[in-house]
Amino acid sequence: MALVVTVLAVASGRVAVDDLAAPVHSTPDHGLPLEPGSGDVDAVRFDTAARGYRMAEVDDRLDTLRATLAEREREVAELRARED
Repeated sequence: MALVVTVLAVASGRVAVDDLAAPVHSTPDHGLPLEPGSGDVDAVRFDTAARGYRMAEVDDRLDTLRATLAEREREVAELRARED
């Protein structure tokens, strides 16, 4: 009975529920360093939440970031080799 009353109270708006509560971090910060390299992308981790995120979209973005950084690293190495 208490569960039904609680559900009805929340559904009717009489009991406030914070839809966008602060996320809970369950993993240490594995973000990117200030000057990331392509190898740093593999260390990035994301916490999940009740609503979560679309893992395929995050993976696609990280793959694009890794490829972009790898290309830039290759270009910088080539330019430095020309200077020598």
